[in-house]
Amino acid sequence: MTTMTLAKALSAGLRRVLDENPKSLLIGEDIGRLGGVYRVTEGLMADFGTERVVDSPLAESGIIGTSIGMSLRGYAPIAEIQFDGFVFPGFNQITTQLAKMRARSEGRFGAPVVVRIPYGGGIGSIEHHSESPEALFAHTPGLRIITPSNPNDAYWMIQQAAACQDPVIFFEPKRRYWLKGEVDTETSAPDAFSAQVIREGSDATIVTYGPLVPVALAAAEAATEDGRSIEVIDLRSISPIDFDTVIASVQKTGRLIVTHEAPTFGGIGGEIAARVSERAFLSLEAPVIRVGGFHMPYPVAKVEEQYLPDIDKLLDALDRSFEY
Repeated sequence: MTTMTLAKALSAGLRRVLDENPKSLLIGEDIGRLGGVYRVTEGLMADFGTERVVDSPLAESGIIGTSIGMSLRGYAPIAEIQFDGFVFPGFNQITTQLAKMRARSEGRFGAPVVVRIPYGGGIGSIEHHSESPEALFAHTPGLRIITPSNPNDAYWMIQQAAACQDPVIFFEPKRRYWLKGEVDTETSAPDAFSAQVIREGSDATIVTYGPLVPVALAAAEAATEDGRSIEVIDLRSISPIDFDTVIASVQKTGRLIVTHEAPTFGGIGGEIAARVSERAFLSLEAPVIRVGGFHMPYPVAKVEEQYLPDIDKLLDALDRSFEY
């Protein structure tokens, strides 16, 4: 066991990928000499060279298109998009090319590309630097989408993503880059595409992922003052979603709160609510309640705390659920 931040855990995971797979490489804006905006790739160019850690032009479409081409030639590129809102110039390449390569070739060609995207708010930044576009990608068949919430998951999930033969969108919760935790570099974390119950409870379930996992845990702890036992699930994989773990929890607790930073309208929470209603309707003691961002562009930094889900909003959602 060693203690490190989530950012350093990602860096260590990427280093292990580069060590173990000579066909792997990193590509992105300022990831080499600078080490990335958040220093996740710091030192990797010095150790692996400019052909394995590639400083690209400021052109997201070019980054993704080049990565797709390299994957078809047997390489295993890991592309970095500097900020969440910068991905959209490359969105066409991801959704119309990368996601469809295996189906288009009737399985003859895969596209094992990992696209790393720092996402979410809470860092006092501006529009295009604080967005949560995961639902846009989840609606596209052919993409796997995962997001770690702690250093140990970050270390192992980036390696599992790199080993996957399907394209993986790897969302990194940027306000948790400095979160410290223990990392077991010997024993692998659970499969990246499975959800995990990270707090047992019997009265209600909170499902979340990425940056809001610490918030959900804090809300569950606060709810104990009212005598409520809250189960918390870290979804980890946004596509595919491990519905079996969610359904089993709802069948036990009878109540479900789903929360994410992205707007509730058209968000991942709506899909989870619909599936739970289909598969566990008779177990529900109250409607599924979603807690997320407002249906608006991400606000300026001085009011972002009013936009983001917090402990009070989750406790309010629990109160509304227990009113039924």
